[in-house]
Amino acid sequence: MLLDAHCHAWRRWPYDTAVPDAEGRGSIEALLYEMDTHGVERASVVCARIGGGAGGVGFANDDNNDYVARFASTHPDRIAALVDVDCVWRAEHHTAGAADRLRAEVERTGAIGFTHYVAATNDGWLRGDDAAQLFRTAAAMGLLASLAVPAPWFDDLRGVAAANPSLPILLHHMGQPKSSAELAALLDLSELPNIGVKISGFNYNASDSWDFPYPQAQHVFRAIAERFGTSRLYWGSDFPASRDQLTYRQAIEVVRSHSAFLTPTQRDAIMGGNLAALLARPTRK
Repeated sequence: MLLDAHCHAWRRWPYDTAVPDAEGRGSIEALLYEMDTHGVERASVVCARIGGGAGGVGFANDDNNDYVARFASTHPDRIAALVDVDCVWRAEHHTAGAADRLRAEVERTGAIGFTHYVAATNDGWLRGDDAAQLFRTAAAMGLLASLAVPAPWFDDLRGVAAANPSLPILLHHMGQPKSSAELAALLDLSELPNIGVKISGFNYNASDSWDFPYPQAQHVFRAIAERFGTSRLYWGSDFPASRDQLTYRQAIEVVRSHSAFLTPTQRDAIMGGNLAALLARPTRK
């Protein structure tokens, strides 16, 4: 069983207007093709309303939540949507009313959860009332929280997780620790049983982003597996954002064929079993 816990899809390519195939390069059809080709049953698509201006140099995708949700409704057995709520590239980022915006997006799209990206510098938002209300609302709605938060935010994230023990929180791309101290801080989050880690973004966790099978990132992966256990780890391809560094097949094999420290049962759980169980949770309470 293969399930993809972290990938993207865009109506038009958000990174570079010079690409010759802007309409198809990042499309949901391209994602489904890769999934079909490599035997991936289902994917949770992380929405990102990026591109154009402040959000990136490519074509704007302000409608990305709707784009992904439309395909999730027509392919409910293949695609699940994690809608972009107040991510760092949005004008409403860390302004009042986040919980209301979350509820509105989820009720409108039928998403199973939301994603939230923050800046590298911690602005203290996770410690405030607006964030507290957002995460309480997410927990009450039975959602998943897919978070791109770097190490400077980990202490504050600990408080969020402790205050919302029923809310599954998944960290993107192995938390992307930049030093041994940051890795230690990431591993300390294993004390919070509702925090899980996406085993994705090997290229982001290596000094050379092309260096498959990424020995540096494999070290991080093994450390995470030893501290978190394997029941809270979720493989993800990061397709199509990662396609310049590794193919969809390589994104699979970097775990399936290059993680000798795992037992077959542990590997199967990371590659799909854990996400299948998570997606089977009720999405409303």
